[in-house]
Amino acid sequence: MHTTPLSPDDPAELGGFTLLRRIGHGGMGQVYLGESAAGEAVAVKVIKPTVVDSETRQRFAQEIEVLKTVWGPRVAAFVKADTESEQPWLATEYVEGPDLRRLLDARGVLPPLAAASLGATLAEALAGVHGQGLLHRDLKPANILLGPNGPKIIDFGLAVFAESSASLTAPNMVMGTPACMSPEQANGEKPLTAPVDVYALGAVLLFMTTGHYPYQADHVQVLFSHIINPDKAPDLSGAPEELTGLLSSMLQYAQQDRPTMDEVVAQCVAVIKAHGSTVAQARRRLTSLATVAYEPPAPAPVPAPAPPATATPAFVEATTVPAPAEDPMAVAPTVPLPQQADPAQPAAYTPTVAVPTTDSEPGPDPVAVAAPPPNPTPAPTTAPLVGPRRSAAARRIASQLRETYASTAPF
Repeated sequence: MHTTPLSPDDPAELGGFTLLRRIGHGGMGQVYLGESAAGEAVAVKVIKPTVVDSETRQRFAQEIEVLKTVWGPRVAAFVKADTESEQPWLATEYVEGPDLRRLLDARGVLPPLAAASLGATLAEALAGVHGQGLLHRDLKPANILLGPNGPKIIDFGLAVFAESSASLTAPNMVMGTPACMSPEQANGEKPLTAPVDVYALGAVLLFMTTGHYPYQADHVQVLFSHIINPDKAPDLSGAPEELTGLLSSMLQYAQQDRPTMDEVVAQCVAVIKAHGSTVAQARRRLTSLATVAYEPPAPAPVPAPAPPATATPAFVEATTVPAPAEDPMAVAPTVPLPQQADPAQPAAYTPTVAVPTTDSEPGPDPVAVAAPPPNPTPAPTTAPLVGPRRSAAARRIASQLRETYASTAPF
């Protein structure tokens, strides 16, 4: 999700959340990226002081009650809210990803496979919302975020209970986004039912695959006249062939002619399978598109490691083991030997030799024991050992290693 720095007038903290950056703004307020005391990221929506009145508080309280009711993996979850504070606010789950409008601006229209995955995921999510007795009523690209594990629906500010005429708006007032608004919603019909969200989802999918909405006009009044005209067919130009039939049915003028959300899911899944993909693969391809909307900062340069004090050949892995004379019971190192084709031993078996350190001669210098190279062919017995060999213990170790390698060599 795109963020911008806080302005000097923005609060630094609200409801126990530290406000970090601005996410976006709307007619009613500002949305911030916040962080809880334990570091959980949240989206904090704050009502503007200029619009705080009794009706705004009531509408905001209704939105909160709706969010407390709705749930699901594709819905940004409710966290906390306060409708009685001087500036009412609401905290919800923060989704790290662009909204669909920003995604389209950044990478262009979606290919059919990604669009089918988007349609199936959102239709299934909205079917769950409808099953809880709710409608969204304002589904649009800006209210759908593409997060790391798929799309999520946000902003249930206009949501109402299905089959209910309860509303805080005036009887003849139309609320919603005209570009994705169904004819019955544009006509101000009440009560609204599930097909209103089917139509809006069809408008979203059309926009994401073509870059335009079902109806377009320079003035909102002309746009409304197109939407409510049963003889004016939606513009499906540029839609992918495999999705044209589905989009046409979702954008039907009559509510009863539109498919159910479950039917939308089934048709989108059929398109995915026709492309030779699984639903999971299509989802992964869809979510991978979110990265194009971001330009993450370049990682800090990692300083090069300091060169070792003692040079060691690239093919030798040296292990330095101190050999104190004062402890005759010290545990000796184990030295891996080259593997051989021995049917009596498992394939991954590596014989080891325990080297005792019971010699009484003092030896302040450490003893370096060289492991063999990864090549199964043993190193020549004439190759020098790495490290000092001045003490009797070092000489005895070298002699024992030579005898061991000679006894296991294939020649």
